[in-house]
Amino acid sequence: MTRTGPFVFFTILLFAKSCLAWLVVFGDVSWMPLATELPFIWLVFCLIELFAARRKLLYYALANLLLTLLFFSVIMYYKYYGVIATYHALQQVNQVTAVSNSVFSLMDPQYLFLFLDVIVLLALLLRKGRFSAAWRYVSLRRERRGIAAMLLIVSFALCLINILPNRASMSERKQAAEMGILSYEAYSLFARSEPEPVAPQDITQASVDELKGIRAPEQPLLAGAAAGKNIIVIQLESFQNFLIGLKIDGQEVTPNMNRLAAEHFYFPRFYQQVGQGNTSDAEFVVNTSLYIPPKGAATMSYVDKALPSLPKLLRAEGYRTATFHTNVVEFWNRGELYEALGFERYYDKSFFGTEDEVFFGASDEVLYAKTAAELASFRAGGERFYAQVVSMTAHHPFTIPQEKQRLQLPERYEGTFVGDYIRAQHYADEALGAFIDELKRSGVWDDSLVVLYGDHLGLPVYSLDRDDKELLAEIYGHKYGYPEMINVPLLIASPGVTYPARFEQVGGQVDVLPTIANLAGVPLDGQLHFGHDLLNQTTNVLPQRYYLPSGSLLDEDTLFIPGSGYEDGEYYPLTGGGGGTGNGGVSQTQYEAALRLLQLADNYVLQLPDRES
Repeated sequence: MTRTGPFVFFTILLFAKSCLAWLVVFGDVSWMPLATELPFIWLVFCLIELFAARRKLLYYALANLLLTLLFFSVIMYYKYYGVIATYHALQQVNQVTAVSNSVFSLMDPQYLFLFLDVIVLLALLLRKGRFSAAWRYVSLRRERRGIAAMLLIVSFALCLINILPNRASMSERKQAAEMGILSYEAYSLFARSEPEPVAPQDITQASVDELKGIRAPEQPLLAGAAAGKNIIVIQLESFQNFLIGLKIDGQEVTPNMNRLAAEHFYFPRFYQQVGQGNTSDAEFVVNTSLYIPPKGAATMSYVDKALPSLPKLLRAEGYRTATFHTNVVEFWNRGELYEALGFERYYDKSFFGTEDEVFFGASDEVLYAKTAAELASFRAGGERFYAQVVSMTAHHPFTIPQEKQRLQLPERYEGTFVGDYIRAQHYADEALGAFIDELKRSGVWDDSLVVLYGDHLGLPVYSLDRDDKELLAEIYGHKYGYPEMINVPLLIASPGVTYPARFEQVGGQVDVLPTIANLAGVPLDGQLHFGHDLLNQTTNVLPQRYYLPSGSLLDEDTLFIPGSGYEDGEYYPLTGGGGGTGNGGVSQTQYEAALRLLQLADNYVLQLPDRES
């Protein structure tokens, strides 16, 4: 191995790996990795040349391994979330073992080639011979320090040139493309994570309502119509809106949800607002009417605060509060979340057990059966209650046991991600139907206001292969894109209150709390909320975060996604059928209002007093 051999050899290796990462994340490989990734790689290697007095080749191998792991993490994280992973994602490393099936399902054999050289080098090192001798020789050499120092300065300057002009870009993905993946990762370590400060007196309900362009009606529709009723909120795992009404070969995929949508209130233009915490983020948003944090999961970032919440509101009205989930309460730090939200009791794996276990908890059948019995006992005790029920079985990667696959699909669905998803949701709907039947039998249904919604997407655009995309295009009648991906349903059912109605206004999970409060006749005076009552408003400004770049928003017609800012954004009609470059009718005022709403919410939570332990 020559004096410059390690530098050239490892440069070629890591440049090839960066091209693979670019191909997965950005969809193509142009000249950009040369201009963005190579300077960072050389910066690392020049430091080794200048400061590694001994074992130089060992440091090259370690740098190669660490950067390889980084590229691999970026690829896998993007396939799952559509987001460029940063060090903030390390907060969820302890969740990986629980969702290992999901991780492995995203694995493409070509990604393992990232580690082929690492394995070969290790094997060669373990053998005695010419390679080991060359290793020892190179490890003792310190050559051409002047050239290494000059290249270090040039590489550092190029990294700064890539980073500094792109810091203000709204789109994290665009930032990574302009800076380079490695430089973006370095930048994220030092980038400002706190929101621009806002004075407490400027964070008011009036300012929120003004930004959203809403006015409280003098006589709200159905105000207090469900007063005195129990409240049951059912959060459906990975349930997207296209499932409602879907038939395949004449078979209804979700007959029970279809029936609810036909007989009660159905909001088909309802959208997720979750982030890194997925299901747990949905629990947070729905119960607080606040947005997720700019970085990390709400369960990791906000649970030390005294959060105003739906459980606390209802407890003040005499409700008993409880939440039901079959996984362990430690998953996603839910124990702390439930205490911060003010739930009096949680039911987790210790209650539901391991009977009929699927993925990481008891099945939906067990969840619903045991929950129904518990709710019946609440009712028998004469207690009004608020219960949140979080389903789980239809979880990514949707490979439910054979005995639960009760929907016969055409041959073209076999072995596809979409086919597995549809079968899993058919099972989840069947279990839900049994739950509703039991609630009716026990009398709980008639005494309750029941709210159902999807927690988050199940079919990420960036995880689909060609067959999956063709199946979804067949289902939708047009190309499957971002608006379809984040569209989840909202249904509200209450005997004597709701009736067959389809509400076309756009809504999000942040709107659930004020909608429930209106129906239950619970005043929100003094409780800041960033959603609004969907029964009494027809327009919306709905900020998005995490799954879409910061600054993304929905209005009544369009999903807008910024580029570096508003001017170079792109739009997608909510009706489908493509999109393009531009704003699609979303005004700059709306764009700035969405950013301001996020800023107000971030500051509001940070300014809340700490929760008493």
